[in-house]
Amino acid sequence: MRILLVEDNTALADGLVAILRGSGYAVDVVRDGASADAVIATETFDLVILDLTLPEMDGLDVLRSMRARQNKAAVLILTARGTPEERIRGLDRGADDYMIKPFDIGEFEARVRVLLRRQAGLRSSLSSYGNVTFDLTSRTFSAQGTPIDIPARELGLLEILFLRAGKVVAKDAIMQSLTAFDDDLSANAIEQYVSRLRKRLSPHGLTVRTARGIGYYLDKSADGA
Repeated sequence: MRILLVEDNTALADGLVAILRGSGYAVDVVRDGASADAVIATETFDLVILDLTLPEMDGLDVLRSMRARQNKAAVLILTARGTPEERIRGLDRGADDYMIKPFDIGEFEARVRVLLRRQAGLRSSLSSYGNVTFDLTSRTFSAQGTPIDIPARELGLLEILFLRAGKVVAKDAIMQSLTAFDDDLSANAIEQYVSRLRKRLSPHGLTVRTARGIGYYLDKSADGA
């Protein structure tokens, strides 16, 4: 899943990026409101973590512009502006959650997980398809209780396909979800990850099918049907 962090405090931004990437998310960071507004208008994110007091454009204006374009990415406001009036204004303009600085890192991570779970349409952190279960909290896969060892990039791809099981996911959408601005990921690399995933999933009754010219989708294999 892909996250945009909008934060002008360099030390805080670097720390949060390290935490989020350590959890396996693709993370981009911008440090002013105008850049955030431009990026959100052209890129796809599952979650935007948004400071309010920003150079060039206030965070509330970024949020208003985003929702006016019908952008449905989840938004977590993370700010020192903590009066009841500010919180109400942020939520009324379309934020999904609101945290006040300083904050507890564990609570921050939990709120990120909750928002991403809601974006995926899950009520629980556990999701199952066929014999395979995905734990969104730990970002691990298992088959009938036995962990499936999957390298990071392949895990990210499987996560995208698993949360949309049975539905075609376009190649462009996969590449956007897996990569941040400074990452380099080719269509050929995606094909290699798909091939490896097929081998890993085959013993568990799942496979990744190709929708020619469009993308890929997760399906139950003949043996696992």
